[in-house]
Amino acid sequence: MKLDNLGDFLIILIPAGLVLVGMYLLMRSFLKKQLLEQSFWLKKQSSETVIPLRIQAYERMTLFLERISPNNLLLRLYENAQHVGDFQQLILKEIREEYYHNLAQQIYLSPGLWDEVNKAMNEVMVLVNTSAAELQNDDPALNLSKKIFEKVINEEKNPTQEALLLLKKEVQMLF
Repeated sequence: MKLDNLGDFLIILIPAGLVLVGMYLLMRSFLKKQLLEQSFWLKKQSSETVIPLRIQAYERMTLFLERISPNNLLLRLYENAQHVGDFQQLILKEIREEYYHNLAQQIYLSPGLWDEVNKAMNEVMVLVNTSAAELQNDDPALNLSKKIFEKVINEEKNPTQEALLLLKKEVQMLF
């Protein structure tokens, strides 16, 4: 009699166990599908938000590099200084302000591009400082402009050009 009870119990237990395993597998599959759909949806929403911000960061870095380019920087600031020392300080202050204004954009740029932007900025600052060191502080500001232009022409490279080229390549890879 006990064997019959055990057999009856197994007859009930085995199908119930199979149903439970089937339900578990079905629910697991359903939840995986839901997670994938939710992940896709979040990535889609994220890209709709992040891509415009990345484009804006690239635009701002382009503008930053153009603004600190020696040609543009000197033409924009020349009238505001009388002497080399004043002009040097004004140029360096302008570069720093531009940099700090755009500092947050680094989160949208690749580390290599951000390093290149920093390198370009530092090269411009070194160019200004070495040019000013070759002159007297009370010389006319025009002399500093001439010295900087002379160095840029002799080096045959604008310090910001390499960073701009890398920036353009990175933007092209994005699209």
